Amino acid sequence: MSEHFKGKFEVELKYHLISRTRFLSDLQLMNPEVMLENNLEYDCYFDSPQWPLSTENKSVCIREMQPSGIMLWIVKGPETDRCEAVNITDVIKAKSMLKTMGYEQILEMKKQRSIYFLGQYHVTVDHLEGIGDFAELAIMTDDESMLEIYKHQLLDIAQKLGLTEAQLELKSYRQLYADKCRKTL
Repeated sequence: MSEHFKGKFEVELKYHLISRTRFLSDLQLMNPEVMLENNLEYDCYFDSPQWPLSTENKSVCIREMQPSGIMLWIVKGPETDRCEAVNITDVIKAKSMLKTMGYEQILEMKKQRSIYFLGQYHVTVDHLEGIGDFAELAIMTDDESMLEIYKHQLLDIAQKLGLTEAQLELKSYRQLYADKCRKTL
């Protein structure tokens, strides 16, 4: 896993994009390093039947990425900035282990993702079918004392990329997807 994704804290700002094309054009002017483009991600979220993880603002996700072949076990929460991920080699076994521990799959989510690096920061451009296009500006760290400083630096990058406070999305993709599912019921 890239050094960009190491740390137990993640400072992340997510923006709903008005124009994906315009954003990518503005991003290219900053000469980003490309990690991957137009990867397909399949996320499976797990919780136990009483949903204690969700009520404690925690999530467990197994992620498969193609064509990159990256497979991750991701745990977020309970703090907003808390996020840890580890590479795995066997998604089927990881899902089986979670089921053995009493967890069940509660949500599946698919997205198209591109990841770029601007120095120590990563910029993720996502398309979620039926929900829209988003840009995430983020950095991972083990240094909790830097969280607020990194947030201000990310806000500066967002401004340079033409992103506004009105575009800021405070809900997680999981929450957005769950909201969409409830509206269609």
